[in-house]
Amino acid sequence: MYDIFHLTKYGVNLMLKRTIIKLSGESIGSADTTSGYNDLVIDSIVLQIKDVMAAGTQVALVVGGGNLWRGRQARPDMDRVKADQMGMLATVMNAIYLAESFKRQDVKARVLTPVPFGNTTFIYDKDTALEWMENQTVLINAAGLGHPLFSTDTITALRAAELDANCVLYAKNVDGVYDKDPRKHPSARKYKNLTYKTAITNSLNAADMAALHLSNEAQIPSYVFSLDRPNSIKYACAYPLSGDLQGTYIHVDAKEDFYV
Repeated sequence: MYDIFHLTKYGVNLMLKRTIIKLSGESIGSADTTSGYNDLVIDSIVLQIKDVMAAGTQVALVVGGGNLWRGRQARPDMDRVKADQMGMLATVMNAIYLAESFKRQDVKARVLTPVPFGNTTFIYDKDTALEWMENQTVLINAAGLGHPLFSTDTITALRAAELDANCVLYAKNVDGVYDKDPRKHPSARKYKNLTYKTAITNSLNAADMAALHLSNEAQIPSYVFSLDRPNSIKYACAYPLSGDLQGTYIHVDAKEDFYV
């Protein structure tokens, strides 16, 4: 098997140059620990990102807050704006925890938010963000867009477009995009390649619609994969040459859809 940290063809490095990775809050949370976080998963994420950054890939993260609070789980009579604002705060807590985890592994990290949180985070600025990424700093985006009614998928696609990412990586608890819910339909088929047009038209659960439209218009592909697979982030950053990670690649152009 080839070494994914030395993927070259005709002298060209085939690792992603710059990527935005979406992590759900549920993926890093745990109800079985006193901290509420799954440090085994977090340490694995941190070490994988440390390796891909050493291989030349610039990385920014967007983290959700579902392990602490999900707006849609609020009581029916709660104001939606207030519920979403609580969700934004949850993402900031997760981002700070992740940043400290990176620092324990000697990886520079900065938490960026679109609105001020005193001296707790840094206000997002494109030029500063690019400068930090070029200097081996992982960026952790939190608080979404700073406004309610938008998901963390949306800010993932937006930051990818702003920062000229090569690909948006969605690390999920499922191993790709299916034509129907595989948990309810055993006959569901997983796409290996998919166009944004199909994902949007068929309302497939790849990302939220705003994120899909943003990435399509910015002409940035996306890759949906399972975080549970060993070294999944490493292989996702080496896609499409890595055959060890069977996720779903969402194309910008009119390439034909086909299944695994």
